[in-house]
This record gives sequence, C-alpha cells and structure tokens, in this order.
Amino acid sequence: MDEMIRVRGLTRHYGELVAVDHIDFEVHRGEIFGFLGPNGAGKTTTIRMLTGVIDPTEGSASIDGHDIRTKAIAARRHLGILPEDANVYVDLTVWQNVMLMGELLGAGRRERRLRGEELLETFGLQDRRAQKGRALSKGLRQRLMVCMALIGDPDLLFLDEPTSGLDVASARLIRQIVAERNRRGLTVFLTTHNMGEAEELCDRVAIIDHGKIAAIDTSEGLMRVARSRQSVDVEFAGESPPAAELEAIPDVTAVKRDASRYVLYSEQPGQVAQQIATLATERGYDIAAISTRKPSLEDVYLFLTESNGSP
Repeated sequence: MDEMIRVRGLTRHYGELVAVDHIDFEVHRGEIFGFLGPNGAGKTTTIRMLTGVIDPTEGSASIDGHDIRTKAIAARRHLGILPEDANVYVDLTVWQNVMLMGELLGAGRRERRLRGEELLETFGLQDRRAQKGRALSKGLRQRLMVCMALIGDPDLLFLDEPTSGLDVASARLIRQIVAERNRRGLTVFLTTHNMGEAEELCDRVAIIDHGKIAAIDTSEGLMRVARSRQSVDVEFAGESPPAAELEAIPDVTAVKRDASRYVLYSEQPGQVAQQIATLATERGYDIAAISTRKPSLEDVYLFLTESNGSP
C-alpha cells in the first residue's frame, strides 16, 4: 500500500529524558491514522518532528517519499497542521486570518479567495467573516484554525487534539468535515484523547506509551488484543449473590460490584452469561438484566497503557 508517512527508529531526547524511543510506523495514503497515548507519551513530540518544528535525535522519517531532514521543504510542501497549542491572530478578522494563512502557504490570490469562501461556508463561519479573532468563542476559534490548516489544500493534515474542550456542535462539525475531506483523498494524522472519536474516524490506530509504540492495528484488530476485557453485565433484583460466588464461575477472570450490579470479565462472555443464569435458577436469585459487551477502543487503550505502567 502507498505510504504517505514512513518512520524508522525515530527518537527524541531532551537531556536525560527519552521522549520518543525508536518508533517505527507507516501511514497509508488516504487513511485517517489515530495516534493515541497518555499525556507525556510522545504524541506531540512525534508530530513536531514530522512537521519540522524540532529535529530527531536519531532515526529517519519521510513524508510522501521526501526525507524530513534532507528534503525538508519538499516534505512540508503539502502539509496542513493544527498544533495543540495553535491560536488565531486575534487582531485580524476571520477572513483576514484565512487569507493570511493562504498567502503564507503560497496559494495565489484567486485560489485562496475561492478556497476561503468554500471553507467559511463549510465551517459555518460566513456570518462571522468580519469578526476579529478575539471575539470568537473557543469552538469558533477552533473551526477557524481548521479552516486555516486546510486553506493550502494539503495532501496530509496533522490534527493534534482538534476537538479538545469544544462544545458538542463544534466537535461534531469538525469530525464530519475531517471524514468528508478524507473521503475526497485527504490523509489525516490525528491525536486525540477521545476514544469514541478515534473509533469513529480512524482506519488504523497506534498507541504510544512512555515513548514506545505499544500496538498498531485497526480498531477491530486492537480489540482482539484485549479479549480479556470482554464482560458480562448483570443486575439482580432483590437478594444478590456474594461476589465470591460469581468469581468461582469457570472462565471468569475478575468481578467488579456496584450494589446489585456486577461486571464479570471473561474471554468467554456467552458461556459465563449462561452459567450466571443457571446459578440464579439453582440458588433462587432474580436477574433484572443481563448483557454481554465486547471491549471498546477505550478498553484496549486502558489495557495496553495500564499494562505498561502508565498512571
């Protein structure tokens, strides 16, 4: 498959601290690639290396076949970037922000005006075009910053926590636009703490922890890694069995209790549910509700990062 990004042994030291530790991965052209991890895991440092903000200590990376060190200008030519700490120019209007960024990215006057009109319409900012950046809410500023990242018509878009702290409407709109642009061929490198967002958008996901890649796969593939996080949720009406009685059921690896509700973890949730039903019938317990649940991407993330010792 055609690679938009190729990373081999990429490493970054800050003094004695190894922020990113010999990581390898590829991002395929046309996919949305999720890059997940706890705070301080190395996500932003990786983006800063790939986009030329800082140099790697060791290793190599290329974007669209161009080495980020030896062919840096070519590697960055068709990038759109939304850093986590980005902001708009607060003394410029919405339209001026977009036009300035288009000019900085080398778009011609007619080209950037046409794109700018389309982007303001897409992001619901047409009625705000004359407002200055300082007058915008956080959600509207973030919409504007994504506009500015797209004004150069990039082939590859880096988004570092694009919906963090946003209102529901702005977050949903940004996700919808990212998905639509991806369907038109845009490759997206996305970091997010929102596991639901990653599960919704990403074709593949990498999980980085303590500067190392813990896993890379599709969401479905990663969920198979955490089969032990499958569970049976059961709630009893009236008297509930002791937790020890449920822990004794074969194939149950752990039990969590909250009043009359239990969560039983198992790689065989269907069989465990049947055994709970049998136990209830034999002992006279009344089951109010019972269901099985496959692990979510959030379960996988917690499973991998907790097993690596993250807080």
